[in-house]
Amino acid sequence: MEKMVNRSHVLVVPLPGAGHINPMLQFSRRLVSKGLKVTFVITKFISKSRQLGSSIGSIQLDTISDGYDDGFNQAGSWEPYLSSLHDVGPKTLSELIKRYQTSSCPIHAVIYEPFLAWALDVAKDFRLFAAAFFTHACAVDYIFYNVYHEVLKMPVSSTPVLIEGVPLLLELQDLPTFVVLPDSYPANVKMTMSQFANLDKADWILINTFYKLECEVVDTMSKVCPLLTIGPTIPSIYLDKSIEDEDDYGISLCEIDASLSINWLSTKPTGSVVYVSFGSCATLSSKQMEEIAWGLKRSNFHFLWVVMDSEKGKIPQGFVEEVENKGLLVNWSPQVKVLANKAVGCFFTHCGWNSTIEALSLGVPMVTMPGWSDQQTNSKLVEDAWKVGVRAKVDEHGIVKREEIAICIKEVMEGDRGREMKMNSKKWKELAIEATSEGGTSDTNINVL
Repeated sequence: MEKMVNRSHVLVVPLPGAGHINPMLQFSRRLVSKGLKVTFVITKFISKSRQLGSSIGSIQLDTISDGYDDGFNQAGSWEPYLSSLHDVGPKTLSELIKRYQTSSCPIHAVIYEPFLAWALDVAKDFRLFAAAFFTHACAVDYIFYNVYHEVLKMPVSSTPVLIEGVPLLLELQDLPTFVVLPDSYPANVKMTMSQFANLDKADWILINTFYKLECEVVDTMSKVCPLLTIGPTIPSIYLDKSIEDEDDYGISLCEIDASLSINWLSTKPTGSVVYVSFGSCATLSSKQMEEIAWGLKRSNFHFLWVVMDSEKGKIPQGFVEEVENKGLLVNWSPQVKVLANKAVGCFFTHCGWNSTIEALSLGVPMVTMPGWSDQQTNSKLVEDAWKVGVRAKVDEHGIVKREEIAICIKEVMEGDRGREMKMNSKKWKELAIEATSEGGTSDTNINVL
């Protein structure tokens, strides 16, 4: 084993955000379990602010700079941050690789987040094997691929849209926001399209999905890219159980009081709790927060609601006291542990891809309230392709009202459609376990890699 480790050293380079770090870190554990040595790259600020040491378990950590070593807030917004990351990142990544190449443990391969397309250029400058790790669903990646190659032109204004391999007709509300409103998100559009600018140089394209979940679009995209499905990349204990002592991702960019959520859930009956979380980047209006609050109360189910400190001022006055026997509000939670808890019967979610594939892998049906980016497409797939959830409808002002929230929760928790969703959720959970287990599609693809 030691001989193999010395021969095969992989550098993993994620975009420095929770939704990108978590799946790539979990994938790194899979690589280590196959006998490879992995060095996981984080920014200097993340390393310093989270007081991380030189390793997380068997994964070595190292750092590069994004130009804001004292924190993202220095940048003020995504546009200057991404510009700085693009300018500073390649230089510091090159310096890091040079340092290893003159050591007893040189780098042989780079697995990078394709939002950091420059990482591929750096890898090829050193003549290293390189694989792009996409953190969206395959259907979303292929939509963006079609946009980049102008098969689908932005802004999309007429629907329905049919994308080869995507098993649904898509309306405007089902498409990624960048595709429909590119002028509203210029920095994000630029970063999203940059993924494909040099992708032909990559040796493999890795996608955090599993084959049976998206077989049609995987087969279609495989005709134009050397593609491997390697997901779901959630802790092994919830899937094939092949990696010991692993029940969480290992790096959190938020303060988590795990025991508070888990202890509270332990007092609740099986399937009785609605888990509510809209991701690490959610910023909802005060009106929407008010409607969520009273919608949860109206549903009359127990609920665990993640409300970040920055959002707490939007909670209606007196709400916490009024629901103290029904609900618990926390500033963050260990999400995979929560979703795996038998007390949770429904996930009220923004439908980011990590949250979506976690729920699918853990057998939890969903109420979806997508906000932006890929969330609309994920929501469409959840409701109409995989049939494990329902999308809450917005009113003429773009708000999901309390009545709608309560109706959707009740439908998932106790309605006729909810029973079908629960059966489908169980099916996808079993198929996720099958994919990651020895001889499954994802396990086989990782062996190929």
